[in-house]
Amino acid sequence: MSGGFVNRDYLMNNFPVLITERFILRQLLDEDVEEAFLLRSDKLINKYLDRQPCVTLEDAFNFIQKVKSSSLSYWSIAQKGEDKLIGTICLFNISKELKTCEIGYELLAEYHGKGIMKEAAKKVIEFASQTLDIETIEAYTHKENESSINLLKALGFVVANMVDEVNPNLILGRLDTSNIE
Repeated sequence: MSGGFVNRDYLMNNFPVLITERFILRQLLDEDVEEAFLLRSDKLINKYLDRQPCVTLEDAFNFIQKVKSSSLSYWSIAQKGEDKLIGTICLFNISKELKTCEIGYELLAEYHGKGIMKEAAKKVIEFASQTLDIETIEAYTHKENESSINLLKALGFVVANMVDEVNPNLILGRLDTSNIE
């Protein structure tokens, strides 16, 4: 379904699998527990994130259950031909009225620098714009996370010089979806 807003009931029964040239973006599964643990416990990945890292596989499993029960837009990134989670990407704080949302992402360290997140993010941004009718996507990233800042710029986000009031280490990137190719 493209164009216009897709209602929550439709998405709850039809999780939107997104496909790019190299990857499948699919729903987070119980079987992803080990990779989810690696993502959510890795010090490098968590360096710039304000969250409690996973300490046990049970922590990761509980996180997966929470996502599965409440999120319509939290994708596992897997290479085509493999089902192993290598990263995640999500849309959150979605406002139908304001036509805005935020985007977040993480990728196992061994896959950094390969254009994976750029490819996945382009597809998620396209979904947000065309299916959810989102006009503005925001992303907060740590001011020292150069890889994330560069990714946002490559995706067309304008990185503002304003500092987040709650966390002065965060900077805001904003994308007007009418400007995407």
